[in-house]
Amino acid sequence: MATAASGTVKYGIVGVGMMGREHLINLYHLRSEGVAVVAIADPHVPSQKLALDLAHSYNWPIKVFAGHKELLDSLLCDAVVVSTPNMTHHHILMDIINHPKPHHVLVEKPLCTTVAHCKEVIEAATKRQDILVQVGLEYRYMPPVAKLINLVKGGSLGQVKMVAIREHRFPFLIKVNNWNRFNVNSGGTLVEKCCHFFDLMRLFAGANPLRVMASGAIDVNHKDEIYDGKVPDIIDNAYVIVEFDNGSRGMLDLCMFAEGSKNEQEISVVGDIGKGEAFVPESIVRYGTRVAGRDGVNTLKAENDQIKYDGLHHGSSYLEHMHFLSAIRDEQGPAVDLHDGLVSVAIGVAAQLSIEKGRFVTIEEVMN
Repeated sequence: MATAASGTVKYGIVGVGMMGREHLINLYHLRSEGVAVVAIADPHVPSQKLALDLAHSYNWPIKVFAGHKELLDSLLCDAVVVSTPNMTHHHILMDIINHPKPHHVLVEKPLCTTVAHCKEVIEAATKRQDILVQVGLEYRYMPPVAKLINLVKGGSLGQVKMVAIREHRFPFLIKVNNWNRFNVNSGGTLVEKCCHFFDLMRLFAGANPLRVMASGAIDVNHKDEIYDGKVPDIIDNAYVIVEFDNGSRGMLDLCMFAEGSKNEQEISVVGDIGKGEAFVPESIVRYGTRVAGRDGVNTLKAENDQIKYDGLHHGSSYLEHMHFLSAIRDEQGPAVDLHDGLVSVAIGVAAQLSIEKGRFVTIEEVMN
C-alpha cells in the first residue's frame, strides 16, 4: 500500500460544496497530526472561491482545479476526498483507482447510486493493492451511536432481535444545480440519505440483509418546486423493514418534514436480555435489562474527548478522518470498506424498488 513520502499526508478535495468544505475544516483541526489540504477541484466557481477563502484563512496555500483529472495529474496529493454529487462518484472513483499514481480515497456516501456501479468500483479496487478506499458512513462514529454499538458488541443486550431507527428531520438542503431533487442523480432518498441507517442496522444485527419491504411517498416537500420543467421525485417519508439472515429485523421510520423534533435520530436495539437506545443530538444513551426492568434503566451522556470539531455531524466526520489517516499511516484496511458501502446501497435500492413494486424485494434480486 502506498504511503506518504514525507511526514505530512497531502490531501486533495474533489467537490468543495457544503460537505467538501466540511472536510476541509475537519482536516484543519487535524493539522497537528501531520495533514494538509494542498489542492481542491470543482467546476463550480462560487464553491471554489468559498473553499479557497477558507483555506487562506488557515494559511494553507492550495492549488485550484476545475476538474478531478487535473488534480490527479498534478501529482500533488497522497489522499483524495470525494464529496461531489452522488451521480458523479462512479466515474471519479474509477479515474482515481485507475490513475498511475496511487491515491488513497475517502468517498462520501453513498458509494455510488447503483449496485452495478458499486460492483465496478470494487472490482477495479481489488487490482490496486497500493491504495485504500474508505466509504463515508460516519454515523457509526457519533458518540451515542458508538456507545450503543459497543454495548451491543459487549453482549450487554444479548442476541439482537430488533433494531428500530427513527430519523425525523428537516427537508433536503438546496445543493448546487439542485442535483439532489431527483432520483436519477441521488439514487433516491433511501439510498442518498438512508444508507447511513442501513449500515447501522447491519452493524447492530451482526448479519447480512435478506429482503426488504418499504412504503413511502412524496407527501409534503418539494411539490411546488420546478427545475427545467421537472418536479422533484424524491420521497420525503418512508417506513422500511429489513430482514437479516440471523432472524433479526430492522425498521427505519423516516420523515423529512419533522422539524419539530427534539432529536433528529432515535435508535433502539433490543436483544433477548436487554434494550439500548441512542439519541442524537441529545447525545444520550439509555440501556437496561429485562431482569432489572424500568427501574434499572441506566442513562448516560455519550462524549468523546478526541473530537476537536463537532461540525455538521456531531464530531463523527472528525473521527472518520482520524480512522482514515490511521489506516493510511499504519497500512491497514479501511474502517468502513467498499463492501460496507455496497451493502448499504443495495438495501436502499431494494427499498426504493419495494415502494415502486409494492412488494418485498430480496437483496439477491438487486445484487444480480
